[in-house]
Amino acid sequence: MSEASVKPVSMKCKICGGDLANDYMLGACVCENCGNRWSLADIIPGYKDYSRIIEKMNKAKEMLADGADTAQAGQALILYKSAEADCLRFSDSIASDLLKLCNAGQEEAKKAKTYASGKSYLEKENYIRALSEFEKVKGYKDTGILIPRCEEGVKIQRRKRIPYAVIVGMIIPAILGFFLHEKAGLNIPLCILVFAAGAALLSFTVYLEGVLSIIVEILSFLLSVPLILYMIMAYGFHMAPGTAVKLAVGIPVAVVAVIAVLAERKQ
Repeated sequence: MSEASVKPVSMKCKICGGDLANDYMLGACVCENCGNRWSLADIIPGYKDYSRIIEKMNKAKEMLADGADTAQAGQALILYKSAEADCLRFSDSIASDLLKLCNAGQEEAKKAKTYASGKSYLEKENYIRALSEFEKVKGYKDTGILIPRCEEGVKIQRRKRIPYAVIVGMIIPAILGFFLHEKAGLNIPLCILVFAAGAALLSFTVYLEGVLSIIVEILSFLLSVPLILYMIMAYGFHMAPGTAVKLAVGIPVAVVAVIAVLAERKQ
């Protein structure tokens, strides 16, 4: 709705002719000159045409009251968007004012949704995700208090994560080093160097978390079982390396296949 297409609506006090200040959410207006209060229904011709829009915005505003969760904030955002669509059907100054309120309401709903998402992560002690959400709405509500709290939580969790990151980060480099020694004939010192560099890199990746960390963790756990089986069979039972490798890989695959078949039969 362009400014040029907006039709003016006379908003003057019936007593003194002064300008009226509107509160669309309350459905009332007050004369800035004499202070008389009027119902918008008595001032605006066809006011009932806007009642549905105002009703939606009031309902959305109630949903965004303190304590709104992500679902309520999302519903409020939908209501504001629906109200915006209704506003576009009109081309007068009242619709223009309501449209501005809809836009402001949508921004508030988006902030409330992000904030509620951050609070949800914080309750689950997922400080990294909580921090990410709160930083998107920095300055909103009590984010000035919650952001430092999350930052401290991230530091504590990462310190606790160090032993786990080191253990997980060693698995893939250990397998790679062993393969290079057994299959490629690389000497032990170089294998140790490859292992140390790889373990440091992957441990740091797991320590930082994120998508790459998840990939490393999944691969490490998938490879750890065959590695353990190989070590048991090759060094515990003195099997030939080729046979030990085949069994170490084949047994987990067979177990997964059997579980899948049994699960399919139960269904």
